[in-house]
Amino acid sequence: MDTVRVDKWLWAARFFKTRSLAAKEVGAGHVTLAGARIKPAKPVQVGDLLSIRIGYATYTVRVCALSERRGPASVARQLYEETAESVAKREQEAAERQLVKGLAVRPAKRPDKRDRRKIRQFLKKE
Repeated sequence: MDTVRVDKWLWAARFFKTRSLAAKEVGAGHVTLAGARIKPAKPVQVGDLLSIRIGYATYTVRVCALSERRGPASVARQLYEETAESVAKREQEAAERQLVKGLAVRPAKRPDKRDRRKIRQFLKKE
């Protein structure tokens, strides 16, 4: 096997839980091959550079092996190699999100019935 569909590979490498979800994300443009948007049926080969956006995180991985079948996580981890820049960038972004999250002011208690009515009234005015 020289090539495999990108949606099958993403599913086998455990980036997505289902193949249909992988195909949907590829079609939405969240996966690029060497910087270019691709379709779910695009074949990938060993050595290709994929950029995968999942939520807030962006993974830049190099394809090391091909598989059409989903196996254990230890085997799936051997299908790709994440670049050092990608790891550093993800860790930095996670630290920044934690910092921003810590600055958010949380209310002392949950809104009761009276507070919820006030909130609804306020939102209707806008």
